[in-house]
Order: sequence, then structure tokens, then C-alpha cells
Amino acid sequence: MISQSNNGGGKLQVGGSAEERVLRGDEKAAVLLLALGPDYGRPIFQELDEIEIRQLSRAMSRLGPITQKMLDDLMVEFVTTISSNGSLAGNTDSTERLLLSFLPQDRVNAIMEEIRGPAGRNMWEKLANVQADVLAAYLKNEYPQTIAVVLSKIDTAHASQVLAALPEELAMDVVQRMLGLDPVQKEILEKIEMTLRTEFMSTLNHAKRRDSHEQMAEIFNSFDRQTEARFITNLEEMNREDAERIKALMFTFEDLGRLDASAIQTLLSRLDKRDLALGLKGASDGVKEFFFNNMSGRAAKMLQDEMGDMGPVRLKDVDEAQTRMVATAKDLAAKGEIIILKTKSDDQMVA
Repeated sequence: MISQSNNGGGKLQVGGSAEERVLRGDEKAAVLLLALGPDYGRPIFQELDEIEIRQLSRAMSRLGPITQKMLDDLMVEFVTTISSNGSLAGNTDSTERLLLSFLPQDRVNAIMEEIRGPAGRNMWEKLANVQADVLAAYLKNEYPQTIAVVLSKIDTAHASQVLAALPEELAMDVVQRMLGLDPVQKEILEKIEMTLRTEFMSTLNHAKRRDSHEQMAEIFNSFDRQTEARFITNLEEMNREDAERIKALMFTFEDLGRLDASAIQTLLSRLDKRDLALGLKGASDGVKEFFFNNMSGRAAKMLQDEMGDMGPVRLKDVDEAQTRMVATAKDLAAKGEIIILKTKSDDQMVA
């Protein structure tokens, strides 16, 4: 739950030149860890939990220049004396280097991705790409005042969709609060952003993370038939369970025979006629009959005649034609024009 309170926290006033400024608590910790470097900073980071690491990483990336006087004054709080080679500059590169010294690459990538954001966008711009019903499902468990703040920060068109997806009583409460919303303190806004980032966006990103078997199934789909068979056979010998999962996720030429009447009509209208004849030349009797039965009698007869006139054809040419037919079907599914079914499941997959 996102808290509306502002805890404040102690701040260190650093006197001196105009460049010097007050450091917040997370900034103090960030400066200290940057100054300690990987060797001495690693043991401290290893004692922190995920949220603390993300908070410190974000503070590091936003520090900007830290003067020598600010650094020296800060170190007095922790040690009697410290030597320094000069000023520090906290940025994404130095933050990433430090994290890589004690965290695995995938965790660092996830943290830095959240810090940088896609194309450097802020949290509110990221929320614009979250489906309204998904965002509403998360926000409905928050305080109405928090929801009002969030909706006031995102695009009005998107905010209207989210508001409409909320339970009516809650939505009306949010409307009233938005009408009377005062300027939000920076600290509260930052706390809301942090919670959205750590509790919502990170969960959303994790949910969207591609399954490795799905990714491998797509790779196998791109193989020609002989290469696919070789890899599947070898994988079956190594790990039959993985092989079966991948085969169940693959969309193959044989699966074209599982398309519904509307989908096969759409596919037939988009296929290259030469590919259709060549692909069906090497197809099973069941797939051939499926295609013929979904064509007019005249069109089916013309296709059969064309296949007969081809005479013997190379298996490689048939495989390539079938691969192009499958690719066309997957492109149509990606555009939402047809629905394709997985090979060994009754679940539907809408791309």
C-alpha cells in the first residue's frame, strides 16, 4: 500500500560554495558507497535487500557532481579522516559498474532498466503504456487520494479509461479528490513513484518476461525441417521433458490444419499460389484435404492440377514453401487478423 505520510528524515547541511547543497539520507548513502568503491562497498551492498539496493542505485544515478567539500563533510560523519582523489559524479555508468562488482548481470540489467526507463522516460510516461484495466486492477487496492494523484499525473485520455475501469463508488471518490487536489509535496510524489516502480512495474515486467521454452520454440520454428528434426532429436536425448514442452509450444506446418474456417479463408487469400502448391505437394493427406475442403471445387481442382504438373520437387523447396506459409499465418496472427492454436493444447493463442 502506498503511504501518504512524509517521514522527512535527517539532512546534512553542507556549507560552502554555491555548488554545495543539502544531501538527503539516500544521497548520503549513495555518495558514501561511490566513494568506497567496489572493494569496500560490496560488503555493505550485500547486506541490503532488493528495495534498498534499488533506492540507492536510483539515488546514485541522480546525484550529479559532488564537491570535495561536500564529500569531506559527509565522511566526517562516518570516519575520522578519509583521503580522496577529487570530486565524484554520480551517474548511470558509475552506478552500473559498482553494481556489476557484486551482483549478477541479469539483476543489474533489471535495476538499470528501471533507472533509465525505456528511452529515458519517467514513471508517468511508462504508465501510459500499461493497459487501463491492468492499472485499474492495481490501483483499486490503493487509497483514493493516491489514485487521484496518479491519475492527475498521467495522460487525460488514459486516466479516463482507468477511471472508468474502477469500481463505481471508488471512482466517484477519486473524482471528488481530484477536484480538490492540492499541489503534492515532492517527497510524497517521489514515494508514490518509488512504490509504483518497485511494487507494480517490477511485477509487471516479471510477468511479461518471456518463458525460455517459448523463446526456444520460436527459434525452432525458424529452422528448416531437417535442422528442426535434428535439434529436437538431440534435445529429446538430453532432456525429454524440455523437448516435449518446446514441441507443444511450436506452431508448425501441420498446425495449419487446425485453423478455423474463418482463419483458413483469410490465410488462403494471402498465400502465394506457388508456395501453396509447393507446400501442399509435401503435406500429409490430412492437411491436403483440409485445404481442399476449404476452397471452392474449381479452385481445389486447379490447385491439384498445378501440383500434378510440378512433377518431382526437391524436399528443400517444399520445406521452404511450408516455412513461408507458416510465417504468413503467424504474421496474420500478430496483426490480430486470425487466431492460431498451439500444437498440443486446446488453449488459444491470440498474438
